[in-house]
Amino acid sequence: LELSKIEDAARRLKGKIAEPLAWSPNYFDLAGCRIHLKFENLQYTASFKERGACNKLRLLTEEERARGVIAMSAGNHAQGVAYHAQRMGIHAEIVMPRFTPMVTVDARALGAEVVLYGALLEEARSHAVELATLRGLTFVHPFDDADVIAGQATVALEMLDEVPDLDTLVVAVGGGGLIGGIAAAAKAIQPRVALSKSSPDITGMLQSESTMSTWCAFRIDSASAPFLAVKMRSAPKDRN
Repeated sequence: LELSKIEDAARRLKGKIAEPLAWSPNYFDLAGCRIHLKFENLQYTASFKERGACNKLRLLTEEERARGVIAMSAGNHAQGVAYHAQRMGIHAEIVMPRFTPMVTVDARALGAEVVLYGALLEEARSHAVELATLRGLTFVHPFDDADVIAGQATVALEMLDEVPDLDTLVVAVGGGGLIGGIAAAAKAIQPRVALSKSSPDITGMLQSESTMSTWCAFRIDSASAPFLAVKMRSAPKDRN
């Protein structure tokens, strides 16, 4: 992912995305170093996911905007796509597993048409791809899309612009779109910066085979991360 593509995304998002960064005296006392916090929870839908969604939607052609978009998500991507599609006057459909928590189904309140399908994320994804083909909609992937990743990567641009001498960036990991984009931007701007990843220790995603330097695990409850209530795929069958 080229730095120029991330910089273009930053220009598209300017004025449409919150950019708060602050350092924490409390964490300084605990860690003995200056820690800056990027408050992505202050986005309208309380997530960085808005960045990728907004960048992707703003890159659509007039014809694609007229046809509409579709996404698969049981989390913040759904609300990010719904919110920015509504702002831009684009029809949006969101496919979610049937057992998605109602806090996420509230994407309807943001103007999206919500389709509940299947018990697993993979089932919902496959259905969304089918609907995209049948209805001529643009599929907006939650992380496996260069334009979405470029949008997420703008987090790093803003942080390094405000604090150029940052030593380490600690990044939340799920699908990998955020840390992938931040890694591309940070290493292009400041090659010496270190990257560490953090994730709930129950996900098992991006484990030791990852090329990133550090794994930080922490425990969370279902209220703080409702998407964890939805299964990604079925468990392996017992071979015995």
